[in-house]
Amino acid sequence: MTPVNENLLKVLRLTQEMIDLADTGDQFRDDYGCGVIYGTLRDSAFKLRRMVEEERLHHIEVGIWKSESEVHNEHQARL
Repeated sequence: MTPVNENLLKVLRLTQEMIDLADTGDQFRDDYGCGVIYGTLRDSAFKLRRMVEEERLHHIEVGIWKSESEVHNEHQARL
């Protein structure tokens, strides 16, 4: 996998961490201001995730990211 694609996967992992943190923060917050912060964090994570997914699809279309079926086929060929 190319460094560009690896970095996109890292962004996806970070977005999951952002969502998890927002969920945990919401559970323990005690005022409105914190709720705004965690809501903004969650919204930003979902926006980033959508952007990465769109970019991943573009990379598949132009051939710089293997589709799931290509990865599966390569894995099956190795078995």
